[in-house]
Amino acid sequence: MERLGTGIGWRPEIADAVERMPGIDWVEVVAENVCPGHLPESLLRLRERGVTVVPHGVSLGLGGADRPDADRLAALAERAEALGSPLVTEHIAFVRAGGPLTASPRLEAGHLLPVPRTRDALDVLCQNIRVAQDALPVPLAVENIAALFSWPDEELTEGQFLYELADRTGVRLLIDVANLHTNHVNRGEDPARALAELPLEAIAYVHVAGGFERDGVWHDSHAHPVPRPVLGILADLASRVTPPGVLLERDENFPEPAELRRELAAVREAVEQGAPARAAAPAEGSAPRAAGQERPRARQRLGLAQAALLSALVAGTPAPEGFDRVRLGVQARALTAKRAGVVAKVAPELPEILGDAYRPAFLAYAQGRPMTGGYRRDALDFAEHLLLAGRPEQAGARRELREWWLERSGPAPRSRRPAVRLARAARRALLRR
Repeated sequence: MERLGTGIGWRPEIADAVERMPGIDWVEVVAENVCPGHLPESLLRLRERGVTVVPHGVSLGLGGADRPDADRLAALAERAEALGSPLVTEHIAFVRAGGPLTASPRLEAGHLLPVPRTRDALDVLCQNIRVAQDALPVPLAVENIAALFSWPDEELTEGQFLYELADRTGVRLLIDVANLHTNHVNRGEDPARALAELPLEAIAYVHVAGGFERDGVWHDSHAHPVPRPVLGILADLASRVTPPGVLLERDENFPEPAELRRELAAVREAVEQGAPARAAAPAEGSAPRAAGQERPRARQRLGLAQAALLSALVAGTPAPEGFDRVRLGVQARALTAKRAGVVAKVAPELPEILGDAYRPAFLAYAQGRPMTGGYRRDALDFAEHLLLAGRPEQAGARRELREWWLERSGPAPRSRRPAVRLARAARRALLRR
């Protein structure tokens, strides 16, 4: 595996700081946030300097019951080639559920949700990863995720699940030590045991990030400093194997560049602390084991379970049997809050038009109205919902919101369309009231 060194998550808000930061060997970019034909100038300059860029996907849903979407795989492959990346990464998670497999409405989580550590889920995940590996031009690595809740009746520990996954598919692992800490607080899982059970030779690189604890629940925010326990888990991992790369993630509440440099220094120090305790080089990895046939109906069983869970989280249906209802409530509120925040980012005009009323109005709208078509569609549906209800109450704001919705709700911007189709006239007349 290529040695990556020390890296940081590239984000537009800190692009200039990353370019000037000493000791950055590589960066990671959210794959869905870059366009291969229009790469940010900052990334191009970093590449010209020899800085490796790795695309990190968030929307494949490899842990879902459906096979990976061919268009999403093609887009990820295109980004890997455009960036000249040595590998691409994704998550062991599901992000949508329902649809034809379960004869139920398609629902979007807008977030990474944990898969059950069962034989059914492992079989489906192995098959999905093979599909992805065949479609990608470079090796794939998959990341363990943080979770606020546990699935009932799990059959494997996290370490066992990851070991079998790597053994059966040959996939590389992206180990997030912050997520191990999250699962320790939220699910009582021992990070040291997870590390002891991992196939260390399969590690592609390591993520480090911050979070916060509230009411006994750890939230993996990527918006706070890296806490000491996370650095301790990193040192433990480094005592077992030399990580090929370590990357600091920060997605919000970006600090001053000096603070980012201090966090990177702490990450390097934790790796160096673990090095003297390393007794020997890691063992050679074993050859991938043949996967065999997928067990009959495994996809359907997994799909039904995931659809029932996601419906409880985003549509207000009863919690499936065996789940901690309090924790599912925490997760549901977190999903709604994230949904409100992302819609505000993809459609910044909405909070500008609505002001302080934006957040409570969106949270009220989201109750019982699950997202089905992505965040941009969600923004349009939210605006339409307000207009049909005669809101906002101020005529000027309502007129501005109506113009915003009309401009974006058609197949092309209203300003570029030669005429408004007659079929939409009645609906728009209603919205103008």
